[in-house]
Amino acid sequence: MAIAIMVVHRVKPGMRDEARRVWEASMPDGISANPGHLFYTYMFDRKDPNVIRAFQIYTDQEAAQAYLASENYRQYAAAVGPFLAGPPAISMSEVMWSKGLADAG
Repeated sequence: MAIAIMVVHRVKPGMRDEARRVWEASMPDGISANPGHLFYTYMFDRKDPNVIRAFQIYTDQEAAQAYLASENYRQYAAAVGPFLAGPPAISMSEVMWSKGLADAG
């Protein structure tokens, strides 16, 4: 069963663009190369300039866990850490249905 993950990062004041540069330097290629990622979007909150969200759908729980343990993700987490105000808030859900992702539900 597909797994959706919502990650909410709170960055230190004024550090959102720095965090984005770190994300852009490594994450798109790693995500694109990962067959376990069905969907990924990286978003800036429109009302709070210190919030970044990432919404992801993985093929299954194992794919999600494998990516979070990957070298690509570990390097990103280490590089972005200095710009974050604390650990991210992470929620995980089972995908019951998703428009445009026939394999997800």
